[in-house]
Amino acid sequence: MSPVLTTVDGHVGTIVLHRPEQMNAITVELGRELRDALVSLAADVKVIIVRGSAGNFCVGGDFRELEQLRMQGREAMAPLFANFRAACDVIATLPVPVICAVEGYAMAGGFELIQAADIVLLHENAVLSDTHTRFGQIPGGGSTQRLPRLVGRQRALAHILTGDRLTALEALEWGLAYRVYETSEFDSAVQKFADRLAAKDAVALARVKQLVNASQAMTLADGLDLEIETVLTHVVESGVGARS
Repeated sequence: MSPVLTTVDGHVGTIVLHRPEQMNAITVELGRELRDALVSLAADVKVIIVRGSAGNFCVGGDFRELEQLRMQGREAMAPLFANFRAACDVIATLPVPVICAVEGYAMAGGFELIQAADIVLLHENAVLSDTHTRFGQIPGGGSTQRLPRLVGRQRALAHILTGDRLTALEALEWGLAYRVYETSEFDSAVQKFADRLAAKDAVALARVKQLVNASQAMTLADGLDLEIETVLTHVVESGVGARS
């Protein structure tokens, strides 16, 4: 069975990382199929949800496959990291919001995937951590670059060096998630949240996402200039009045 499953319900697409017996660990194939699923769904829906199967999000790279590839040499290992990076990187380029709905463990690569998401919604039982140093490894899916931008250098460095685990509420406090939901409401709350976004104007959502992402690499002045240019274009094309 494919390690990545997709479904569509109205304007919302859902991607499920589906290696339940391996707690949805990342393989060469999973990374490739995740990227392809994101791109494919973005052409047909207005919002994408990424989830894990069997009560966990993703525990990171598949140790067994990594060891097999390591024995074949550096070049054999490269696709494992390249495919997963491509999946994470493509999220920022998509015109639709990508939500990671996280329950259970989000470790190492799983934790790095949520760093690349547009919005993160957490189950109250979620446990998040970059665990690479616990195994004598270093991050290869973006933690050393994305995490400092999200939570600041001090927290990011200390977290990666220690591999400490974060509860859902701690992750929320750090700004790594938007909401935490109780068990009884998690599934319905995630769906309602996605449906709310899907009911909005798709072009407006795409342009807001583009502006916010662009702000990370621009000065404030340049970002404000881009915002004005974009809102002028949007008002002209949409015919809807602007509210500053």
